[in-house]
Amino acid sequence: MSNEQIMERLTAVFRHVFDDDDIVLTANTSSKDIDDWDSLEHINLIGAVERTFGMRFQTKEVSGMKNVGEMAKIIAERATK
Repeated sequence: MSNEQIMERLTAVFRHVFDDDDIVLTANTSSKDIDDWDSLEHINLIGAVERTFGMRFQTKEVSGMKNVGEMAKIIAERATK
């Protein structure tokens, strides 16, 4: 799966979780860039990403992610769907 495909699928997940069709992701997008991205929505987001890509993040990965680019890198390494 290419990085472009990952970003397209992530964009769809983010738009669904945050109910905002105007979200445009870049590798540098972080919680500071999306108003509703708080700790509760982070949990919902991680679950949605895991379901979409058929993978599970490790706790240390979730706590260490600083932006969407880091999330996409982990997905590229491990996604099955």
